[in-house]
Amino acid sequence: MASVILNWIYIIITTYIVGYGVLRFLTRHFAYRVKYKDAFFMCGLVCVTVYAQFFSLFAGVGLLANFLLLAFCAGVFWRVRADFAQMLSHCVIKWRNGNKGRLCFRGALILGLFLFFAYGTSRGMIHYDTGLYHAQSIRWIEEYGLVKGLGNLHGRLAYNSAAFALSALYSMAFLGQTSLHCCAGLLAFLLAAVCLEMGRSLGRGRLRASVFARVMCAYYLVNIYDEMISPASDYFMVLLAFYIVIRFLDLCEAKERTILPYGLLCVLGVFLMTVKLSAAFILLLTVYPAVCLVGGRKWKETGVYLGLGVVTALPFFIRNVLISGWLVYPFTQIDLFDVAWKIPKGMADYDAREIQVWGRGYTDVLQYDLPMSRWLSGWFQTLAGSDKLFVVLAAVSVAALLVYGAGMVFGWWERRWTLLLVQGTVAASFVFWLCTSPLMRYGCVWVYLSPAVVFGGILEAVLYSAGGLQAAKGRGGARGDAGGRRGGWRSSAGWRFMAGRAASAAVVLLLFYKGFALGREIADSYENGYWLVQKDYENYETYAYEINGVTFYCPTEGDRTGYEAFPSSPVEARIAFLGEEMKDGFRRADR
Repeated sequence: MASVILNWIYIIITTYIVGYGVLRFLTRHFAYRVKYKDAFFMCGLVCVTVYAQFFSLFAGVGLLANFLLLAFCAGVFWRVRADFAQMLSHCVIKWRNGNKGRLCFRGALILGLFLFFAYGTSRGMIHYDTGLYHAQSIRWIEEYGLVKGLGNLHGRLAYNSAAFALSALYSMAFLGQTSLHCCAGLLAFLLAAVCLEMGRSLGRGRLRASVFARVMCAYYLVNIYDEMISPASDYFMVLLAFYIVIRFLDLCEAKERTILPYGLLCVLGVFLMTVKLSAAFILLLTVYPAVCLVGGRKWKETGVYLGLGVVTALPFFIRNVLISGWLVYPFTQIDLFDVAWKIPKGMADYDAREIQVWGRGYTDVLQYDLPMSRWLSGWFQTLAGSDKLFVVLAAVSVAALLVYGAGMVFGWWERRWTLLLVQGTVAASFVFWLCTSPLMRYGCVWVYLSPAVVFGGILEAVLYSAGGLQAAKGRGGARGDAGGRRGGWRSSAGWRFMAGRAASAAVVLLLFYKGFALGREIADSYENGYWLVQKDYENYETYAYEINGVTFYCPTEGDRTGYEAFPSSPVEARIAFLGEEMKDGFRRADR
């Protein structure tokens, strides 16, 4: 646990400084004051991950990469040291003049969450796929950065994800002790802190779509608490998607008019796509800033956001081509490159179909062409009880959104197009996930967010919209409105207030229930270990074989090897070297 805390402190300091420097530069040119301090951390996280991916094109992401990162952070800190001094002075003034009890309480909550999630990240269950290819992918980046045709050694190693480069950068493997895997846990802690912000709304009985999104995020955090030790790209994708949607909703509800925060969230959406390509529908959110920028003829600002998006995505696609020979592996619809290390089309197509049938509950790739009417019922029966409920709610929310959207078009109720865009984005993402490869861990974020954002937005419109209040005024005039505030249960406003409080109480009870269940689970699985050093990757028994005088490893049983046996693959690879050494790359032996 101590190693996790030290690693988190290092990550927070470096990402915050980098993010602060980048946002300070942007806000100076576009006149915006950052409202959410976590934006600095998130911006820095994206920047250092993009940096790690570019660095991997030339060398292993280890000691030198961290040294250059620290040098850059030192330069940024020296340049903006006056800003940090002013921020510290402001905190001191706020402490002296503010409500010390409230500040202490919030600080204690944040510290408690920090230690709580550090404890969870220090131990837990290692994801199956981590032993299969996550750990090996990270180690390849640590030691070599990038090797051409790596996917020929093991097809899963071609599943490129920006999350692996981030994990390699902060693994500290170059210290020679262990390869840490703490980044998913830190991201979970950040989301938990963001979820704390719903306390004020719940206390006031004011429920908004962002509150319900936070509730579902908290629900997810409870579910992965004993698994976030694994550097699985699924966790990174879901947590980042929750963050984007929650902050986009916050901006909508605050009626933010400046385009910069929306544009930066859309750049974060591009980054999300590089973590897991199946989340690409999040880019629908770009419609709002694009319409505003083009409509306002803000070509310079438009160019800045497009440039940021290109820089964010560029190393991901370069790595794709160099690892597999395909722009987007394993999907062969885009075939642009004819290189010696290219994974054969037949193998890539087989891999893509295997992903889809696996998500539908099949192991036989020949079931790929089954129509949805044939596999949907059987897939649904395999879900856990709570997952069945959320899938049904998500499907109903899609239908409800169509009616709700039509109502906006015809002016039946208040038109909130930005909220409708967020609702449409999560609903479209859910439908895409359901129709392609509906494994819950692939797309549970859309299953959870669709009913939360759609029904949460509708509930807010019914209880608090300006149209509803005007209707109440129209029936009672000014006296009726005043009487409504005094009338409590007998007034329309009173009913809204009581309904909001009742819903808030239900949400609080749900969170308490899940918190109690998590506490009991932690107590039952308690291990008196890992207080100093994080639990290591799981490693499996292997045997050795040679190719061109280089030793490779295969599992003696099953298909997992873990981290230590390197390089390895589930079966003996049929490959040839592109050059004299392994770092020169691989190609299929039969090409």
